[in-house]
Amino acid sequence: MPQELLLQVSPETAANEALLKTHLSKQIKVAVQDIDQVVVLKRSIDARQKAIKINLKLSIFLKGEPFQEQKVQLPDYPNVTSAQEVIVVGAGPAGLFAALQLIELGLKPIVIERGKDVRGRRRDLKAINRDHIVDEDSNYCFGEGGAGTYSDGKLYTRSKKRGDVTRVLELFVAFGASSDILVDAHPHIGTNKLPQIIQDMREKIIECGGQVLFETRVTDILVKNNEVEGIVTQNGDTILAQKIILATGHSARDIFELLDRKKIFIEAKPFALGVRAEHPQTLIDSIQYSCDYRGEHLPPAPYSIVKQVGGRGMYSFCMCPGGVIAPCATSPGEVVTNGWSPSKRDQATANSGIVIELQLADFKPFEKYGALAGMEFQKSIEQRAWHLAGETQKVPAQRMIDFTQNRVSSDIPKTSYVPGTTSVEMGQVFPRFLTQILREGFTEFGKSMRGYLTNEAIIHAPESRTSSPVRIPRDSLTYEHVQIKGLYPCGEGAGYAGGIISAAIDGEKCAQMIAQVLKISN
Repeated sequence: MPQELLLQVSPETAANEALLKTHLSKQIKVAVQDIDQVVVLKRSIDARQKAIKINLKLSIFLKGEPFQEQKVQLPDYPNVTSAQEVIVVGAGPAGLFAALQLIELGLKPIVIERGKDVRGRRRDLKAINRDHIVDEDSNYCFGEGGAGTYSDGKLYTRSKKRGDVTRVLELFVAFGASSDILVDAHPHIGTNKLPQIIQDMREKIIECGGQVLFETRVTDILVKNNEVEGIVTQNGDTILAQKIILATGHSARDIFELLDRKKIFIEAKPFALGVRAEHPQTLIDSIQYSCDYRGEHLPPAPYSIVKQVGGRGMYSFCMCPGGVIAPCATSPGEVVTNGWSPSKRDQATANSGIVIELQLADFKPFEKYGALAGMEFQKSIEQRAWHLAGETQKVPAQRMIDFTQNRVSSDIPKTSYVPGTTSVEMGQVFPRFLTQILREGFTEFGKSMRGYLTNEAIIHAPESRTSSPVRIPRDSLTYEHVQIKGLYPCGEGAGYAGGIISAAIDGEKCAQMIAQVLKISN
């Protein structure tokens, strides 16, 4: 039987198989040549002390012990060409994983995506960055794979109580992701690798008899006697189905407006909003690793920080080591920032959303919009930032210390945000209470992370799409909408997920609930 062992080693030892076997031979008191295979089960970094260590959980096979490399396989998906159909609106992680789960359970998904496939999206992303042109249906938020495809691919989640995280990670590996995501404490695929994985998922759906319709926007949901009957597209086409999974993402404002207009119950939901801060990656490394040079065996350092300021949480969000800031507007006349990292995280800068928890009371100036009050609050800040930065996809920017001291920056160095920046005093972008909390919060951050508060850091505004400003209520047991039978609000857009993993889990659960109902009814 293989031995399992927990140990701490240097980064150099963790990265070198020969050094690791030598270290293990001393630990378990066997000759190096008697160690046949070492399998890493879990890996994390401990940077709490000056001497940084790598935590490893290992399985050690000695000579003569049977070893067979475990390869993750896809489920045995059946052909569902003639099976009962379920409409899945949205091809983000919730929608794609819902579709794959439906197939596994013997149902036929019809996936409807307003945007283009992963390859087709690239031209529209170039148009945002280079020409400042925003396509409302194809951008960093909309299109195959959703917001995660071209904005990072972080797979870390605290939502382990929601479902089987390992299953989702294994599906990613089976579709082509590195097996490292099964091992690392903070797994990450990378924006450069996700498109092929997403494309392979789509091809599997089609191979099994499902349908995927791109550049198809839902303009109406057909409801009779409080039960769904199907959807209508922008071309006037009708697609009928008794069950609809609504997985449209946190930026599908037209869907929120449609539901509100049809008096399908939705409600305003608090979310978080702030800025995206960019530092030199070497500076973050020096702070987190307490060294001048991190060396070749340590990855670019991330950070996570939370403070209570003025009775509200202010925290880092979607931190991207070795990454860049991207333009994520979904309509002309607004600017929005987000961040992403390639798989190697090898860019010169680190960025993170720095956001503040909002409360429903903050949306009072927009109360005439009812359940859409938070959305209108969000929209007003994005539109104000667009106007202040010059009415292009440039964003307002300010040096961090200048911001805390209410001083317009005399110059803004070039940042990773390709469309460019305009020097703006951030107090013009945000309501007074948010500006004050951000100023105090950055000062507090600087006390916890010495060197973080610096004019080398540039803040970009706004970081406003952290989560949905609307919740689409559903029954906690059946996942069905509380009012409309056959409608299954799902993922981030419905207010039930906060990232790729939790969205994927939510998509699978909605599919499972539908299969249960259909099995009983049939």
